[in-house]
Amino acid sequence: MGMTRRRGAVLAAILATALPLGVTGCGLADSFGQEPEEAATPDEGPERARARVQAYLDAMKEKSVDAGREQFCEPVREAFDAVATSANGDFAKHFTVSEAEIIDIRAKGPDQEVSTSITVKSGGRTSSINLLFTVARADGQWCIAQEVPGGHTPAPSASETPAG
Repeated sequence: MGMTRRRGAVLAAILATALPLGVTGCGLADSFGQEPEEAATPDEGPERARARVQAYLDAMKEKSVDAGREQFCEPVREAFDAVATSANGDFAKHFTVSEAEIIDIRAKGPDQEVSTSITVKSGGRTSSINLLFTVARADGQWCIAQEVPGGHTPAPSASETPAG
């Protein structure tokens, strides 16, 4: 379990350090030729963030590096390319993602943080890791700007809070 968790953590650390701090909201996506998405209202942020991260999780399960790469913001794609299929990358050949789910989405300033739980199988072992994705909007283009170990636990729903 420790090796698999460390592998995911290494990729997340590399992506986190390779990500320029000013990516979010900077308009870089259009300068790199990405097509802006349809105009979204601020209330659509969680929906758009969920869609991007779900597409990435699906790409991990299918081992589709190209589909996974497309979910990241342009400035971090070079770092993604460098580590995605490495021995510690999300798309490494020696392990498979058997389950991946989004467990929480919450706003953090203009961005959305999407917490996930991912179950990885490798060499007969199964382990889980939580990853936190930051999804940013740059001139109308939502994309994953960062992936790091950890995440948030789901906020209690209205039905779970005690009346009082």
